[in-house]
Amino acid sequence: MSNFHVIAGAGERSVELAVRRIGYADLTDALRRGLDDFMTKPSHYVFLCLIYPLVGVVLAAWTSGHNALPMLFPLMSGFALIGPLAGVGLYEISRRRELGMDMSWKHALEVRHAPSIPSIVAMGIYLLCLFVAWLLVAKAIYVWQFGDQVPASIGSFFRDLFTTHQGWMVIVWGNIAGFVFAVIVLATTVIAFPLLLDRDAGAYEAVTTSFRAVTANPGPMAVWGLIVAAALVVGSIPVFAGLAVVVPILGHATWHLYRKVVEPSSVPIRRARSKMPRK
Repeated sequence: MSNFHVIAGAGERSVELAVRRIGYADLTDALRRGLDDFMTKPSHYVFLCLIYPLVGVVLAAWTSGHNALPMLFPLMSGFALIGPLAGVGLYEISRRRELGMDMSWKHALEVRHAPSIPSIVAMGIYLLCLFVAWLLVAKAIYVWQFGDQVPASIGSFFRDLFTTHQGWMVIVWGNIAGFVFAVIVLATTVIAFPLLLDRDAGAYEAVTTSFRAVTANPGPMAVWGLIVAAALVVGSIPVFAGLAVVVPILGHATWHLYRKVVEPSSVPIRRARSKMPRK
């Protein structure tokens, strides 16, 4: 029943995990611990995350033509929607450090041995579908106001965007739509991927646990979402290069946030399967 395993986990039925209430101080502590994970061997983590800023640069270059120019911002902002998937390797490194295991950068690929890898893949597809849906919605909003006309130049595009009624309608409705997508991702995946790495769980269990974590801690989780959004914006300013530092810190911090929100398992499932000698 491997297909059912993707939904419900190894037990072939959903098990409701205990979710704790956290405070704002827990967010600070999670970030501090994430920074500590990053500082332990920063060269390994920066190497692991170089793909993130590189892809950002490629996206910017791809949309430099006038035809695709209206999709530049949706691509840049929507790329953050798949951030939880991009951090899977970082969650694994933090998990290994927590267990006192070898945490060389190559072990970020150990996620392929996670018992819930089918669920991780399913969640990845889910995020990619949301990403595509966001691009379609953003494109529809632009066409709604400007039609199918191609911007004459980069200058005219930004002038129309910021000095016309149609442009401000695109900005307002685009931000509203983007906010809705961001809330969906936060509510359904804030701790989903760390949970799937830690336990032999199903996608349904991971999504519902994330949702319960958000509803149990609406204030702290809203602030967490703002922290992630602000950090990604700051990291994107220097030609996306800052993401090579911002993303790993946020990734590690997300693992520690998961540890604070979800009650620990009585049986460390993956330790027995992936135990390695300490260095």
